[in-house]
Amino acid sequence: MDMASTKKVMLMWGEVSTRGEKEVKGAPASVLASLRLLLGGVSGFTLIELMVVIIILGILAGLIVPRIMEDPDKAKVVKAKLQIESFSAALKRYKLDNGDYPSTDQGLQALVEKPSIGKIPVRYPEKGYFPKVPKDPWGSDYVYFCPGEHGDFDIISYGGDGKEGGEGKDADVRSWEIE
Repeated sequence: MDMASTKKVMLMWGEVSTRGEKEVKGAPASVLASLRLLLGGVSGFTLIELMVVIIILGILAGLIVPRIMEDPDKAKVVKAKLQIESFSAALKRYKLDNGDYPSTDQGLQALVEKPSIGKIPVRYPEKGYFPKVPKDPWGSDYVYFCPGEHGDFDIISYGGDGKEGGEGKDADVRSWEIE
């Protein structure tokens, strides 16, 4: 046996050989597996296997990316709905703590900082209910009414045109219409 073919490693419990486990004295199986990895007993992926994976990923990207790029307006509507749902949850926590929703005059800003007008909340958290009131995905402010015409409160994003009404990308996103 020559040195290159046996590759022995000295461990505190004895010699370990890559040819067989007979020379191992008390070594756990996990150590043997680790040694096989270290000593080159593992084969990698072939170039063909890697190319097949890259081609599959390319095909998937070719099918998915155009759909995402074609519908940025749908993504904005989804984002507006998610933001309105977040406002709704924060408003419900506000009411649980203080007995009422913020008034229309106090607006959604009452979720960020304690109101100084209207009914002043008694139990207002130090950091508020929301870090900041974001603009809608089209860059306009959300509209808040309390009491609302369709519930305890109404929250509206006027869509792409920033005006009430509209169709398609300009359609309003309303809290009472979110499923």
